[in-house]
Amino acid sequence: MANTYNVTVIGSGPGGYVAAIRAAQLGLKTAIIEKYNTLGGTCLNVGCIPSKALLDSSEHYHQAAHQFSEHGIKLENLQVDLPQMIKRKQEVVDQTTGGVDFLMKKNKIDRHTGVGSFVNKNTIKITDSEGQETEITTDKVIIATGSKPATLPFITLDKERVITSTEALELQEVPKSMIVIGGGVIGMELGSVYGRLGSKITVVEYMDSIIPTMDKTMGKELTKSLKKLGFDIKTSHKVTSVENTGNEVVVKAENKRGEEVEFKADICLVSIGRKPYTEGLGLENVGVKLDERGRVEVDEHLKTNVDNIWAIGDVVKGAMLAHKAEEEGTFVAEQMAGQKPHINYLLIPGVVYTWPEVASVGYTEEQLKEQGRAYKVGSFPFKASGRARASMDTDGQVKVLADKETDEILGVHMIGPRTADMIAEAVVAMEFRASAEDVSRMSHAHPTFTESFKEAALAATDNRPIHI
Repeated sequence: MANTYNVTVIGSGPGGYVAAIRAAQLGLKTAIIEKYNTLGGTCLNVGCIPSKALLDSSEHYHQAAHQFSEHGIKLENLQVDLPQMIKRKQEVVDQTTGGVDFLMKKNKIDRHTGVGSFVNKNTIKITDSEGQETEITTDKVIIATGSKPATLPFITLDKERVITSTEALELQEVPKSMIVIGGGVIGMELGSVYGRLGSKITVVEYMDSIIPTMDKTMGKELTKSLKKLGFDIKTSHKVTSVENTGNEVVVKAENKRGEEVEFKADICLVSIGRKPYTEGLGLENVGVKLDERGRVEVDEHLKTNVDNIWAIGDVVKGAMLAHKAEEEGTFVAEQMAGQKPHINYLLIPGVVYTWPEVASVGYTEEQLKEQGRAYKVGSFPFKASGRARASMDTDGQVKVLADKETDEILGVHMIGPRTADMIAEAVVAMEFRASAEDVSRMSHAHPTFTESFKEAALAATDNRPIHI
């Protein structure tokens, strides 16, 4: 029957569309349900891809304004054309989402547009934007409905002055000032975009460091770099109220001494994280359990309490990362085909696409201390790298954590130029249980940024870096 499938995936973000492709590759008749007209979910439409496009555009401008003269390039009348930046960003998004559409056709995956809702565990009702309903039947289901921006109960998101990351990707003029509530990845990336273009950025963060889930050294180093952009970073501040007065936004907070402080700006970006999105799924009709944070409960195989329903990505526990969702999508599809795949969650890297970039894999130093594990630290600053000096990217360092006895690499944390790409070498090394000495004995091309990883590994091995 036309509307009968082996596997149906609800949600077409990186987790969902990868799961669908892998299932189809493995010979399963597959359908994907997406409520929006474009595929790709948050990541491709209003997350990873558009934010990187704007990060690159704004970094080009910032370099032209602040570094080109040093390189011997003289410019006059340099200007920001934000509408053009936003237009180019949208072209990148359209090309990328169009690419996913092509992949669905190539892999003969049936695409259904509308909200997918469980009638029972083998029947899904799809309601389109006009309210038209169709039903499909399926043996197995993968829930991949992702997440949406979280807020605080007392904040009204008016989407004009008090905005989320979604609206921050569509601004048509550079605000003179912006308050960013939340010093995590999304806030620092989008704050960077507008900070480079001339906005005065104030960051209000509840924890005692920005990017608080990463190694503390990374937060300290990123703070130094962002302060050079003019960021005013207020850590250990608890936001108590956010008010759009019409002409500006007033944010009140308590500092660590319990005193009330006030900040004013043209725009307030609320970026305190994301929460799982399960509305409209009809989970109550099939008895799928949610945990106390609204995430779909799953076992170690990512299966829910209902025997033919799995869940992946932001809607389940773990880091809300596109590449984590992709790994889980592949993991579930391969299990359905009778394979025995695995995921090592410790070795899923995390990246912050500010400039300098921050990238991390494995344990942080704080986690190793908490475990009482004996470890060694080796670090190497980019200011000692010839390649970094040549490109004027000398902020930051590479930090390697290794077991004190065995020298096995336990964690790698980098802040500097192109570390988002460099971290892959650390992931490969750790997947194969490499020691710091193993990395230090590998030949790294000169001059490259990756030599700094080799030098940090040398520093961790016997404290014997060559270039510092």
